Amino acid sequence: MRLLRPLVMAVCRLAAGRRLRPGAAGRTGDTAPAKGRDGAAMADHAHHERATTAVTLDTSAASVGAARRHVAEVLVGWGVPERGEALDTVRLIVSELATNAVQHTRGESPDFQVDVRRESTGRVGIGVTDACPRPPQRLPAAVRLDNGRGMDIIRALLGEVGGRLSVVPSESGGKTVWAVLPWERLAGEDSAGTLD
Repeated sequence: MRLLRPLVMAVCRLAAGRRLRPGAAGRTGDTAPAKGRDGAAMADHAHHERATTAVTLDTSAASVGAARRHVAEVLVGWGVPERGEALDTVRLIVSELATNAVQHTRGESPDFQVDVRRESTGRVGIGVTDACPRPPQRLPAAVRLDNGRGMDIIRALLGEVGGRLSVVPSESGGKTVWAVLPWERLAGEDSAGTLD
């Protein structure tokens, strides 16, 4: 998988750009309505605690980038190197999870929440919650020619770093898709057991 990584990353960037083209107005560079310093539309409950953060974004294509930036800023603040393969992997995972929340809820979810949790067990959980109760589904091969490979990509990336993927019902009747990664793979061996 390591040899295929650059190719997978390039294909995913290309596919993400194709899937998330701006609407009929043809505007580029759109961002989610800004309330937070990173341009993300944060709900009142968005908070920063010792090792937990959450942000709520509308289900527009621009929110995928806001979700990616939010998670990257949090992890860099917790000590993950800003430039490196680990953060690139996380960005791709978040992009795929957020894209699923935007594209596949079929109007059932006007917004989605992104949670980042640094657990005392030495793991980091990144969860994307939406109001749609249906779990992500693998599409038939004929349909997946242009899209529908996001969960396969996430599983492959998580497998590469010793992480795992799970889908759990949310309290509001929707679902949360969790990508859980080992902290030491993100921040390096020296910081495996410490919390800021």
